[in-house]
Formats: sequence, structure tokens, C-alpha cells
Amino acid sequence: MKKIVNIFSFLIFLFLTYSNAIFAQPSFNTGEFAITVNDYGRIRLYTPDTSEAGLRQLERMSILVAGAPYQVFDYQNDADSEEETILLNNPLLSDYEIYGAFNNYYSSEAPDVLVKYNVYGWNGGKFIILKSTVVNRETATINAIVGMDIIPYLDYEYGFDTVSYDITNEIIRSHRGLTNLGYKLLSHPLASATAFEWFDGYETDTNYYNWLNHGSIDNEYVSETADGPVIITSQAPQELANGDSIEVYYAVSLGADESEMIANMHAAEEKYSVITKVESDVKNIPSQFTLDQNYPNPFNPSTKISFGLPQKSKVVLKIFNVLGQQVAELLNQQLEAGNHVYNFDGSKLTSGVYIYSLQTDAGTISKKMSLLK
Repeated sequence: MKKIVNIFSFLIFLFLTYSNAIFAQPSFNTGEFAITVNDYGRIRLYTPDTSEAGLRQLERMSILVAGAPYQVFDYQNDADSEEETILLNNPLLSDYEIYGAFNNYYSSEAPDVLVKYNVYGWNGGKFIILKSTVVNRETATINAIVGMDIIPYLDYEYGFDTVSYDITNEIIRSHRGLTNLGYKLLSHPLASATAFEWFDGYETDTNYYNWLNHGSIDNEYVSETADGPVIITSQAPQELANGDSIEVYYAVSLGADESEMIANMHAAEEKYSVITKVESDVKNIPSQFTLDQNYPNPFNPSTKISFGLPQKSKVVLKIFNVLGQQVAELLNQQLEAGNHVYNFDGSKLTSGVYIYSLQTDAGTISKKMSLLK
């Protein structure tokens, strides 16, 4: 009998170990709250951590991408894993960073898009920044509408919370009692935001497409049931040809009250201005693609990387070490014709020679730079 018990205990141990391996999700804890991202693009937020004692504040935040009318990529029906979702060991732009890439292979239904997440966090911060890079894989051009599907879970409880829009700070906020959770589109003007009471099966292309095209920002929604609200946001459509991409940035901040949430959102906006460091002059158009020598060079710890685009182009700017290993991807987006300057911060790199590489529709140009500390 004892032998049977021991075998049974061993099987339970194997099951628990295997289950943890399967269901483990990359996460980080800023000291103020914790974030998890699963292999299909669901973001969750907890306070103070992801243990059983922690309180989940955000059930799900996930991307929506509309292509042709009534064709919408979403987490529930379409998303599958293209690249493993991981916590990066040595993030360059923040103290913590989770990366993942998701495709539509679960359904194989239009639109055929690739979505890449970079979720940034900082020690002591009560906010995160989500960068979503959407790549059109359709052979035809799509008029992409990018938005978010958000389900609050304030203090580990659904329902009877309020969704309101702070027009002064351009923040959508969920609140019940003092707890406030804020969401802000940083990279583009917010075109639409609406909320409704959760219902089973709401995740259809027709519903999503109509909500993404709501066309206005609702001032307030009050949940009157235990189901709680769902929030759908969107920005204006952007034309994406095959292979074109768009980068969309959102911030999420938490506060013990409204004023703390707003202060944390302002802190997120300050970080956003640091990690998106492109200055553009679109009035003076160069005659050819150019990549200038960085200045200053050598540098410590920051330098400017200047380049010129004679026409609108997809731009990928990367940093490599002398072994050819990529250490940073600074840009991966469409930029208008003109002269552009990227303010590069190398404070997290070691001294040495690096190669910065600019890839455009016209080809690739690379130059060397030296970091001296």
C-alpha cells in the first residue's frame, strides 16, 4: 500500500511539474504590480504580484486589427503563437521587457496579420507601456483599424464599476471605489472608445468591426451587473500595403485613487518620450536615402543617428555588436519622407564598437560607432 501511495504521489508531482511548465507565462514585477503575457497576446495585471494572495486588476487587454469590412483579428478567435513569448534577459529600453509575436493561424481567417508585442516596465513604476507592431501579410492593401479589447477586473472582482473618459488628460479610466486603472493611446489620436456590459459570445467579427467604427469617445459607462464592462478602443484607419507595418503604443497605469493613476500615467508618458526618440523634419526632403555618421562619435552614453528618406518607406534601424549579434532594434515602422534623427541611449551597453544598420525600401546601409565609458 505504501508503495502505491508513493507511486501516486510521484505521478502527482510529475503532473504538477509538467502543468507548471505548460502554463507558465512570462511575467515581471516592478515592485508595485506584476504583468503576465500569454502565448496568444493576453495581457494581465496583478497587485502586488501573481501569487494567490495577489489581486488581479486587469482580466485581459488584447489587440484588435480590422482589415476589410467585418474582418477582424482578435485574441479569442484568431490569435496563435508565431514566436515564443519571453521575458528578455537584458532589455535595452526599460528595466523589464516581455516580447512575443502572434499570427492568425488559429483560424486562418482574414485579415492575415502578424502582431508583435513589446511590453515595457520599470522598477517602482505603477505603469506599463505596450508597443504593438502590426504587419500586413495580405497580398492586397488593407485599411487597418487597430484597437484594444479591454476587460477590467478591479480588485479581483467583476462588475458595478464605471468607465469614464478624462478629456483633459485623454485617459480612459476604470474605477470602482478608489481603485483606478487608466488606459491611454500614446502614438495616435484616439478616434473611438465605447463600453458595454460583458456577454457570452460577444467576440464576433461583426461586433468588433462595429465597435471599432463606433466613431466617438463615450464620456461614461456605468456597469449595473456583476458581469462588468468591456472596453473597445480604436484609432483612425491606416493604409497598409503587403509587408507594411504600423507601431501602436498604449500605456496602462494603476492608482489607489484617480490622482495617483493620472500621476502614474504622466510618468508613463515621460518614458514613452524616451523610448520613441525620433525627431523628424518632413519639410526638407533629401534626393536619396542617406545614413549619416552618428554624432558624437565616440559617445557616452548617448548619440544621434541621422538618416534621410526621399520617399515614404518602411524603416528598420538595428544595432549589432562586432560579432554580428543584434543587441537592439530601435525602429521598425513606416516613416514619411524627410530627415529623421534617432536619439540613441547606450547606457545599458558595454564599451566597444557597434554597427548601426538602416534598412529601407531602397536597401540597407550600415556604419560603425564607438561607445566609450
